[in-house]
Amino acid sequence: MSTQSIDDMPHVMGDDGEFHAQDEAVDLSGTIAEAWVALGFFWVLGGVVFYQFFTRYVLNNSAAWTEEIARYLLIAVVFTGATIGVARNNHIQVDFFYRYMPARMGRVMATVVDVLRIGFFAMASVLTLMMMQKLGNNSRMTMVDLPMNWVYGICLAGFIAMTFRSALVARRHWQRGYSVLERPMTEITDN
Repeated sequence: MSTQSIDDMPHVMGDDGEFHAQDEAVDLSGTIAEAWVALGFFWVLGGVVFYQFFTRYVLNNSAAWTEEIARYLLIAVVFTGATIGVARNNHIQVDFFYRYMPARMGRVMATVVDVLRIGFFAMASVLTLMMMQKLGNNSRMTMVDLPMNWVYGICLAGFIAMTFRSALVARRHWQRGYSVLERPMTEITDN
């Protein structure tokens, strides 16, 4: 039961009987660079999809290249946008067992998770680079005569950024002595 009185609560009804609410100021200062890149890809994707819609349904003469480019732009949005989840440490995770583990074991397991996450993204970076080297410039896009390595290069950049952000998250966990797995509610207030 709340101990707040009605006078302590925010007032949304004015004396004129109208609803008055003010939004909080938007603060984008904590937005990471990868989020701006993902937003840029998203807007370009939106423009391409709109162009596709316009040419198909308004002009009745669909631009063939838009389908393929939209697919690749969606890949770019996903791989750059996934870095946001890594940086904020809010990807899907299971913390159920950490409630029943001894604190020391939970700390060790959380550190192992951090190391494995860094290792996974680093290995994905290496494998993507190896694949790009094997493909060279021989593999081209279907409708647009551009190298597929451009698309894989964006994936590589995303994996490298995720590796870097994972290392920063692991360092933050090490410095404060716990991770979101051990104390799930603290991460909500930290971000």
